[in-house]
Amino acid sequence: MSSVIVAIAVFASAFGGGLAGLYLHGRLPSHHREVESKDVVKLVMGLVATVAALVLGLLISSAHRAYEEQQAEVQQIAVHLFQLDRALERLGPDARESRALLHAIVKAEVDRASETGGIQRSIDAPMEAQRAAALLFERITAVKPADDAQRFVQARAVQLLGMLGDTRLLLSEQARAAISWPFLVVLVFWLAMLFVGFGLFAKRNATVVAALVLGALSVSGAIFLILEMNRPYTGMMQISIEPIRFVLSRMGQ
Repeated sequence: MSSVIVAIAVFASAFGGGLAGLYLHGRLPSHHREVESKDVVKLVMGLVATVAALVLGLLISSAHRAYEEQQAEVQQIAVHLFQLDRALERLGPDARESRALLHAIVKAEVDRASETGGIQRSIDAPMEAQRAAALLFERITAVKPADDAQRFVQARAVQLLGMLGDTRLLLSEQARAAISWPFLVVLVFWLAMLFVGFGLFAKRNATVVAALVLGALSVSGAIFLILEMNRPYTGMMQISIEPIRFVLSRMGQ
């Protein structure tokens, strides 16, 4: 489901809860609006607000950490690709075909990621990448090193290729991770009930309504950020593949 649609639904739930509280304010019996009753409701709302704030903070922190980790993994792929290209260069003319194949594989991945669907389109095709990597592995291991230095470089190239494969599969699995929808529904319910409490003992006026709008926008914006950071390969906060594009432009030089 689109992050924008979910954010709008959260805003409607929170603001609707505030309006429901304002509606109930004028219909509560007088003995329900006594100081003792207000104190109890305020205590309960304070408890709900504390729990909701803790959960929101935890979700934002977790989503931001996951986003940064996946961004770092994309940058790590770019570094390993550059190192692999230079290792193949040091293997000499016998590794020329392997180097050209590496360039073709990276170019195909970048082209796929540049099409509609972004990086997600490339991430969702792990088998194609595995077949290409297997062919590249065969080409690299088929090279006959001339001395110990080239044998070391060949081993390093194989190691880098394995690390690239591991990171690629990790990205593929992380792309399938998603926030728990029952968890999100419970959080939105807490927020809606919290806004009901905000409006329950407030008199209806423009200032109160404006405050409810700003509060609903804030919590819906927080949910939007959480969902977007949990989808780093689609949406408005896509992870950039510029590091890989830059490495691709330097391959073969």
